[in-house]
Amino acid sequence: MTDILDELEWRDVLAQTTDIDALRKALSEGPITVYAGFDPTAPSLHVGNLATLLILTRFQRAGHKPIGLVGGATGLIGDPSGRSTERALNTSEVVAEWVRRIRVQVEKFLSFESGPTAATLVSNLDWTSELSAIDFLRDVGKHFPVNRMLARESVAARLGGDGLSYTEFSYQILQANDYLELFRRHGCTLQLGGSDQWGNITAGVDLIRRVEGGHVHALTGKLITKADGTKFGKTAGGAVWLDSALTSPYAFYQYWLNADDRDVVRFLKVFTFRSREEIEELEKAVAERPFAREAQRALAEDLTTMVHGADELAAVVAASKALFGQGSLEELAASTLESALAEVPLAKVDALGASLADLMAESGLVESKSAARRAIKEGGAYLNNVKITDEAFAPNSDDLLQGRFLVLRRGKKSIGGVVVG
Repeated sequence: MTDILDELEWRDVLAQTTDIDALRKALSEGPITVYAGFDPTAPSLHVGNLATLLILTRFQRAGHKPIGLVGGATGLIGDPSGRSTERALNTSEVVAEWVRRIRVQVEKFLSFESGPTAATLVSNLDWTSELSAIDFLRDVGKHFPVNRMLARESVAARLGGDGLSYTEFSYQILQANDYLELFRRHGCTLQLGGSDQWGNITAGVDLIRRVEGGHVHALTGKLITKADGTKFGKTAGGAVWLDSALTSPYAFYQYWLNADDRDVVRFLKVFTFRSREEIEELEKAVAERPFAREAQRALAEDLTTMVHGADELAAVVAASKALFGQGSLEELAASTLESALAEVPLAKVDALGASLADLMAESGLVESKSAARRAIKEGGAYLNNVKITDEAFAPNSDDLLQGRFLVLRRGKKSIGGVVVG
């Protein structure tokens, strides 16, 4: 086992612990069981969840036993943390389907091979569904002083605004009970989560002390922020999801490839398993050769491989090169072309017939038809990586890639597209 706490501190992901010295001692004495929970509030995890999932993975790699909990029960309730309004409740059928999908995602990051560090996956619906309302109130609820519950940040913030339903108010009790059940069933003594989960996690620590007299630990990861002030894990199209149906592998790759120089080294520490030496070399490259974007490529390649696999990485790298004239567009699959063009200025037409200049303007690649004609006249316009110099040129069906797509380019770096049909 390695000193996982030292690693987390170097990677600058460690936010809070209940007692870091006691936790360090427990970790040094042998494998412990650690869990992190993921609620099915959407059909997929996003890159914010990935930060916590990777901390759980690092604990397993350091010799400890991980439990991935998917909130089949808590997903029916909704966590008030970080929210200013009441969450809309989903049906049990929707939540069950999202649980299934998120379990598959969590499984990809953990090892289930036999041995003392073999991972376990659970749903808190397994034990919560067995509790009657009376049992819940008598056996669990009685250990929660209301004054302490009201003082928790996630509750206090809502009470100062639109208020909080009893449903969401009870969430912290349900999460605390999860920790108690995992302590009883699996000997779990450490819960991980994001820093916004601190109140919920420590409620579980306190519940175990009150009910079982046990001493357990809590650890949270830092909130990931971006240097430019924009929200981490968000794009113009919304959240960056781990599910390829929600965020294409191409868009996922581009998100990391476009990381700000001020952020990329921190992201390498948080989201990759590269060593200190490798990351320090990439940090040096950012300082000395920022134009080469070596660190961004390493980040994008590592994460795309981790989440979507080596084959998808190869496809998106080929697409990225081909779009800028460094590869064959004809060899790209229709799905790869479609996801790549979804990230650039795009015109959707029912049929061909318009001139290239019209299509460049309609896609938004240039600001006007006159600007498009000027780009063509000056030799800066390309169709499917072929330079076009005729201002009246109009693409036909023979120019379509995979029967549906045209790739437009202005100069070396500005890409647009057309989808027919």
